[in-house]
Amino acid sequence: MRPIRSARLVAVPATAVAGALLLAACGSDTDGRAELSVQAAYIPQPVSDTMAAGFLTIVNKGDAEDELTSVTSPAAGQVTLHETVGSSMEQVSSLDVPAHGRLVFKSGGNHLMFEMLKNKPVQGATVTVRLHFAASDPLEVEIPVKSATYNPKTGH
Repeated sequence: MRPIRSARLVAVPATAVAGALLLAACGSDTDGRAELSVQAAYIPQPVSDTMAAGFLTIVNKGDAEDELTSVTSPAAGQVTLHETVGSSMEQVSSLDVPAHGRLVFKSGGNHLMFEMLKNKPVQGATVTVRLHFAASDPLEVEIPVKSATYNPKTGH
């Protein structure tokens, strides 16, 4: 009788652990989806009347990766995604936003190019953009225009 009781005691905790793991997986806040937000967005006031660069960070607190597929803005004829590898910059059709990670656009790295500007953005103004993703709903962001020499590390 004693060996049966031991087997039953081992089986019950194993079932309880399996059930707890299943419930924990089902109870995720993001339910296997990306949870996207934007931080630290800015556009340095451009020198050119026709082009500007934009920088921001897309934060994904979700359990699934997503992909930034395009950006649109009423301020420009088109907005393109650019990736910098080494000293080479190239236009890309999309960029990954990792689960529990970030996609960073910064000077010298990935960036947005606002082309065919309809009006030159000036310091103190904001530029509306719409970020489009492969799986998530679009995000609309108001990006502040900073001085041409703005440095996000110092705030100047």
